[in-house]
Amino acid sequence: MSAAPKLPQEIATALTDPKAYGEWNGLLDHFAWARQNAPLAVAEAAGFDPFWAVTRHADIMEISRNNKLFASGVRQTTLTQSVIDQVVRSQIPDGHLVRSLVQMDAPDHMKYRLLTQTWFMPKNLRTLEDRIREIARETVEHMLSLGGECDFAQDVALHYPLHVVMNILGVPREDEQRMLLLTQQLFGSTDPELNRARAEITDPMQGLQMLQMVVADFENYFKQLTEDRRRSPQADVATVLANATVNGAPIPDRELNSYYIIVATAGHDTTSASTAGAMMELARNPALFERYRAAETDKAGLIEEAVRWTTPVQHFMRSATEDTEIGGQKIKAGDWMMLCYISGNRDEAVFADPMTFNPDRTPNSQIGFGFGGHVCLGQHLARMEMRILMEELLPRLKSVELAGEPARAESIFVSGLKRLPIRFKAA
Repeated sequence: MSAAPKLPQEIATALTDPKAYGEWNGLLDHFAWARQNAPLAVAEAAGFDPFWAVTRHADIMEISRNNKLFASGVRQTTLTQSVIDQVVRSQIPDGHLVRSLVQMDAPDHMKYRLLTQTWFMPKNLRTLEDRIREIARETVEHMLSLGGECDFAQDVALHYPLHVVMNILGVPREDEQRMLLLTQQLFGSTDPELNRARAEITDPMQGLQMLQMVVADFENYFKQLTEDRRRSPQADVATVLANATVNGAPIPDRELNSYYIIVATAGHDTTSASTAGAMMELARNPALFERYRAAETDKAGLIEEAVRWTTPVQHFMRSATEDTEIGGQKIKAGDWMMLCYISGNRDEAVFADPMTFNPDRTPNSQIGFGFGGHVCLGQHLARMEMRILMEELLPRLKSVELAGEPARAESIFVSGLKRLPIRFKAA
């Protein structure tokens, strides 16, 4: 790592601590300090290789625009303990447990992205709107049947986008709970309430073994789904993937299973987080709830602000492929960089009063879906899902309020509310 400004030890440690992401408010304070005092600085924390913490919106955008100079596949694309990285690299030549769009660089990234991109573009999604609305209505009826009180995160926000994306992927409804459990074990591997062991994990090797088992369970499931779709093609994404070719040959098994995994997990968990985040703010602000409760109120601003506010994908890592300069700092080839999306989405230089939930931001330059060549493939689906649910749910409610303290998952990578107790009255 080149000579560079360093983050205070307390902040560097917090960036690597899942509990800090669960606590949230202290982490936001750390990011605010970094943006003002060391917006591009090296973090050194026990158990991790040094990395640059990129906390300003402008620097994150600049790095995201240049995938050739800041690659995804050279090193881990999520913050990973050094010992885990070493073990994975000793087992897998490219050093990644899975090789999905997230870990790919050119030319593979675009070749694989194009396989399903049409499915997730607005033109095709419009053909799915009636089905998504039907799922939303089922979800609303379920919520109203719970008697005026529920855990919105667990009872509503988790299941609605899960059902939508599994419908698109082609996973039968009876297998959805299995997909949800595996997703929580994958993204919540550091949270004792969500990981496979349902315990505090202090041994990195135990954590790695749990992740390997989760990936293996996904692979075993999707191997059977692939065989089925090759025998009996259907109008779903699984059929597209099972029968697709890249470079004139079927997709290799590892890349195929990884593709399934990223669609099945990121395709619903991130939308769940933003949906719960929106409801939390509506429950906290009766005037805001009343405004968006009206059926005719455009929900776009609410949705965009919910994505900024929650930032479900909290970071990605990039690796410099050659010497360069960003934000006045000299970056060396091989340097590892953490794009801190949470911080970028609260950058005072871009967002006025960033610590206030404000659906009227215009423009809202949130980067919760990433930016550049790796921008989220499912961003249009996520917006549509949230809009439709809000259109169906809010007019059916007379009031909503918090019924307890919300709680966030303890996870560095993908996170959001794991509990959101609310009390509501039907209209």
